[in-house]
Amino acid sequence: MRVTIADVARQAGVSKTTVSRVINTKGEVDGGTAARVRAVIAQLGYVPSSGAVGLARGSSRTVGMLVPSLTWPWMGEVLQGVVDTVEAAGYGLLLFTCNRGAESVQRFTTQVSARAFDGLLVVEPENTLDTIIGLHRQGLPVVLIDDRGSHPEDFPSVVTTNFEGGASAARHLLADGRKKPLVITGPAHFGCVRDRLAGFRHVLPTDRVVVGDFTELSGRLAVEKLLNGRVAFDAVFAHNDISAAGALRALRAAGRTVPDDIAVVGFDNIPMARHTEPPLTTVRQPARQMGETAARMLLEHLGGAAAPDEPVVLPTELVVRQSAP
Repeated sequence: MRVTIADVARQAGVSKTTVSRVINTKGEVDGGTAARVRAVIAQLGYVPSSGAVGLARGSSRTVGMLVPSLTWPWMGEVLQGVVDTVEAAGYGLLLFTCNRGAESVQRFTTQVSARAFDGLLVVEPENTLDTIIGLHRQGLPVVLIDDRGSHPEDFPSVVTTNFEGGASAARHLLADGRKKPLVITGPAHFGCVRDRLAGFRHVLPTDRVVVGDFTELSGRLAVEKLLNGRVAFDAVFAHNDISAAGALRALRAAGRTVPDDIAVVGFDNIPMARHTEPPLTTVRQPARQMGETAARMLLEHLGGAAAPDEPVVLPTELVVRQSAP
């Protein structure tokens, strides 16, 4: 059976209030008594409830994180950056996903009401931004890890250079003499998609644009559509690595050689990009650094620092491999 605070109090010959004061370092306990209580805690193996300790101290020493799903290809890198930073500061992490839509959001808001965590990191799930903004305006410290380019003004956020990322892909292809590119986008309502397309077109204008949904299938179908329609193109810029992998598969099935016939560039630099055939040239999105930076911003804010007035912008970087050397 679990050891309780009453067990500790009985063994140490003190009240439960005294044990609580020792645990929460209130300072109103005689030194000898405090030492005896700590010895009993060690002897019995008592582990105080983090929720109870947090309530007594006015802090849970826990950070919440809300994400759409753990299946997103780069989510692991973001999460690892958050975990490394949070744990180093002595905080716990409470993770929420929105796999069940409105039901998941309701369960999450219940935890907010219960003060289960001190602040919140968010990779925005669909249709939750209004809820998140409302919680922030009610006093919950929030930092948005913004992969969609939809952060509201004066909202604490960490973003990346999607426009410049698209432009860097275009400059690389243009330097290789590619002048007839196909662009496979993500969903058009994402701000990051609009920025990546605008940056690419700023350097290398093209009307060969197919709207995808970041899946392998959408990348495959986009390439097949142009090949079947006999539309000439000498390069593909896909808005994520998964759809770029689909493009590579379709080109290989059609007997086209990459990069000799058609060069391919992706976006994100997820681990898979090194293992496609051929290995994928891609624009690195600094996912782990985004997680680290957002967690550090939130912890500093919980410590009393003012939240930044402007988004913190982290740069993308072109990673050249064999699909577009």
